[in-house]
Amino acid sequence: MEKENNKKLTDKIWNFFASIKLAITVFALIALTSIIGTIIEQRADPEKNIQILSKLFGESLGPTMFSIFDKLGFMDMYHSWWFTALLILFSVNLIICSLERLPKTLKIIKDPIAPVSDEQIKNFLINKEVILKAKPDKIKDKVALAMSSVGFKNFQEIKEDKGYQLFLQKGRYGRLGVYVTHFSILIILIGAILGMRFGFNGYLNIPEGVVSNIAFSTNGKEIPLGFEIRCDNFDVEFYGASDMPKEYRSWLSIIKDGQIVVQKSIVVNNPLVYKGITFYQSSYGFIPENAGRGILLLGITSREGKTSEFQLRLGDTFHIPGSTISGKILDFSPALKVDEHGHAFTYTNQMNNPAVLIAFFDSDKHKYTGWILRRYPETGQLPEGHRIVFKDYWGVEYTGLQVRKDPGVWVVYLGCIAMSIGLFIAFFISHRKVWIKIIEDKNNSKILIGALANKNRVTLEKKIDKLISILRKNHEGR
Repeated sequence: MEKENNKKLTDKIWNFFASIKLAITVFALIALTSIIGTIIEQRADPEKNIQILSKLFGESLGPTMFSIFDKLGFMDMYHSWWFTALLILFSVNLIICSLERLPKTLKIIKDPIAPVSDEQIKNFLINKEVILKAKPDKIKDKVALAMSSVGFKNFQEIKEDKGYQLFLQKGRYGRLGVYVTHFSILIILIGAILGMRFGFNGYLNIPEGVVSNIAFSTNGKEIPLGFEIRCDNFDVEFYGASDMPKEYRSWLSIIKDGQIVVQKSIVVNNPLVYKGITFYQSSYGFIPENAGRGILLLGITSREGKTSEFQLRLGDTFHIPGSTISGKILDFSPALKVDEHGHAFTYTNQMNNPAVLIAFFDSDKHKYTGWILRRYPETGQLPEGHRIVFKDYWGVEYTGLQVRKDPGVWVVYLGCIAMSIGLFIAFFISHRKVWIKIIEDKNNSKILIGALANKNRVTLEKKIDKLISILRKNHEGR
């Protein structure tokens, strides 16, 4: 009695997890919560999500909705216990559903095709009848040829009382496509859980020339990298004369045990990857407090063609080679503009149009002062024929990096490949069975054709029609 009760309980649990209703419910919950998780910025500052929720629910309800979603764990839902539990429940349901149905599928696959009766053929969804003027012995080879022409090869043949029966089955393993797809979903879920539990998503803003061995999570928590990363340089290229960035690039070095092990310049969509941690180019900015401490890189070409390069700071002086002219760095602007009165001013606190103010002297006698703009090289042409190129102001910008580690990403890729294979098998390979009976009918042959397919029945029916057409054509051309 006790064993029977235990069996009933086990059956109930098994049936619960094998339920399609459970699969639909859990899948709907995952989809719904994922939509909410997409709208709410994960691990973001509360103010950002309060602003988002205020737009959706109104200013008065925004803070209340934030409080509710926060208590439910939606601010970091992909690391929450309940979302992981949903994924595990979905996985268990998927496994048990597959195990529940797999034995029946395997039995269908293993069962050999057997001859059928006339009545069975007539009851198939696909059934055709053709009368040809000839005895079955003369028709049989033509039927076989027509079958081969439409891809029905490797068929079996038996002799019957009034003629012959030819039959075959194809694509039996196509029934496993759905299980390959289920398996791929499990692989993807495992990859996702690995990423959620053992990975991270953070950021790092590094000024030029600075080394860091940590990144920061979105809530400001330090994440040790296990190595050091240095921003060697940063630069922005703009569209024409506009302030719209065309491309921004960072030159990075990875340092391990005091040695540079990797150097790479990165742009958006071309990250640096080291030890499973990926550094994406995501933002940049100007550091105002560093404006007076950066290093100016000037390229100078004298009118005689002699070139030289200087690394200077504000207040430094330089001499143009082969001349008595010298220059003194007076000022710097990250974004210089001139108003209608000819007055220069800084219009934004970004390096959109960097310029340097230089006073020029001839034998210590002041000659003139002017701005040289980096994006407008013609401003560096001096009246005496010398040319100055403002190459860079190093050390005053930072590069913004998105830092991500996802140990499950390759598992997810593997799952995606498996899913592609599974879906291809599931949608494009059908299990087909075809029977053709050639029956002597007085001096004629009656040909009965029956066919079954677990999917894509229309395609199989077209192929049967083509077989009949070929058969008639071959017979008429005898």
